Amino acid sequence: MTTGLTVGLSTSSVFPESTETAFSIAAELGYDGVEVMVGSDAVSQDAYALNELMQHFQVPILSIHSPCLLVTQRVWGTDPWGKLRRAQATAESLGAGTVVVHPPFRWQRSYAQEFVTGLARMADETDIVFAVENMFPWRALSRQVMAYAPGWDVRDEDYACTTVDLSHTAVSGTDALALVHDLGERVAHLHLADGSGSARDEHLVPGRGGQPVAAVLEHLAGSGYAGNVIVEVSTRGAQTREERTTDLAEALAFARAHGASVAG
Repeated sequence: MTTGLTVGLSTSSVFPESTETAFSIAAELGYDGVEVMVGSDAVSQDAYALNELMQHFQVPILSIHSPCLLVTQRVWGTDPWGKLRRAQATAESLGAGTVVVHPPFRWQRSYAQEFVTGLARMADETDIVFAVENMFPWRALSRQVMAYAPGWDVRDEDYACTTVDLSHTAVSGTDALALVHDLGERVAHLHLADGSGSARDEHLVPGRGGQPVAAVLEHLAGSGYAGNVIVEVSTRGAQTREERTTDLAEALAFARAHGASVAG
């Protein structure tokens, strides 16, 4: 019997369009669900509004991406632990199984010092999976800037669960397939994208860059991976809704083609 990985759509993939647009496109194209990137769109911050979208489009919410980007530092307050608690509560109320979180910024000193142990304590208190995402070194004037503490490579810390992002591996120059092998069962979540290896976080449609995206999907499909695959690509260059939808259909088709497994 042929089965396949669960493939969701990140609401960030339709930016600058709305969270509602992501649900609409996910339903239209046949995605298995969505990941909500909590950001400046008020709907993404509101569990009641998200539930309304979930019910209207009959598309489940698979995961919540906590607001931990530079541009969302004031979304859900400024306390990083408070943000994580709210992400957890939102995920629980909406039936999402995973919260995606980035490592702290180096200047968030107390949060950074307690991050690994504090996250483990939170994980012990809930069934929600906190999946820490691999990041990349920042570059300024051709020099690397260590922006994260703990660092950007999730292999360096004792995280129970991780998110592997295939655009971030391109920026950091990480061997993505080796990363997935090294993490083993600690890979709980995948951000499906691609990258050319430039210093810019491109989030290309899978297959348009140089990452071993197909090999990663095939490895996960063949290894009994039970996590989600979330298409997190940039379509901000699309000139029309039709062009954006075409890109997201291509990403879904890629995931389906390489994420299928055969069960005996």
